[in-house]
This record gives sequence, C-alpha cells and structure tokens, in this order.
Amino acid sequence: MESNVIVIHSRDNVAVLLQDMKIGDMVVLPDKSRFQALSNIPCGHKVLLRDLPEGGAIIKYGETIGRANAPLKRGDWVHTHNMMGEEE
Repeated sequence: MESNVIVIHSRDNVAVLLQDMKIGDMVVLPDKSRFQALSNIPCGHKVLLRDLPEGGAIIKYGETIGRANAPLKRGDWVHTHNMMGEEE
C-alpha cells in the first residue's frame, strides 16, 4: 500500500494527509507502517503519529508549533480545536 501522508522532518510527531480520511481509514506512513485515523480529517491537515499528554509539544518542520490542550492519541486530527500556540 502506498503512503498517504508526508512526514516533513524526522523529528515530527505529525504528518500531513495527502487525502481526506474518515474514522477508521488507514494512515500509511512512508516506511509502510500504518494505523487507523481516529477522526474525520481533511486532506492537507495534520494527523498525530504518536500519543501525546496534555501540554505535549506538537512538532512539524522539526520545530514545536504548539502544544496539546488535552491528551491526544495516535491517529487524532491535530488542528486549532486541540492545540494551543506556544505563546498561550
């Protein structure tokens, strides 16, 4: 099965979807590992690659872009509804 995400940097804990996902769809990483999407996630949005505690750093481009505002699970959609910016 072909990868359906882009992982921009090796430190990232999110990947960018190359297609819309529905709950239960398989997220396939470039290394061919896979897991289920836990949310409906639009193409171009972020999916979490590993569990994060509340306050955990969300890393994209190899840099922290925000923090989880609640505990998050691998397969969750990461967007403004569940992350806060670094300045908050």
